[in-house]
Amino acid sequence: MEETLYDGKGHPIAYIANDGDTTIYLWSGHAVAYITDENVYGWNGLHIGWFVDGVIYNRLGQRVGSIGSKCPYALYAQPAKYAKYAKYAKYARYAASARPSFGSGYSQESLESFLKSGAVGSV
Repeated sequence: MEETLYDGKGHPIAYIANDGDTTIYLWSGHAVAYITDENVYGWNGLHIGWFVDGVIYNRLGQRVGSIGSKCPYALYAQPAKYAKYAKYAKYARYAASARPSFGSGYSQESLESFLKSGAVGSV
């Protein structure tokens, strides 16, 4: 089962695939991050945020994206998905950051930039 991730304006940016890793893919087919418990890790091993109750938060506790039912705006149509690229080997995970209190406001950082901060290789 796959779940679409939307930015704060309702644009579909990525999706979560339960392919054994709970991987986050961009629409281009690149695996950029994965979810372990509530933690979001980049493929590069960096802890980049949290996925709590359908909302993705950055390390400052600001929202950067969410599933459709948690998005505050009307949702745009999803583009066609490209075939998934082969995943790179995951880097060793760094320790998770201390969890801040989560806010209701959206970060100025785009969801795509946030997710690409954890990518490995060219995306």
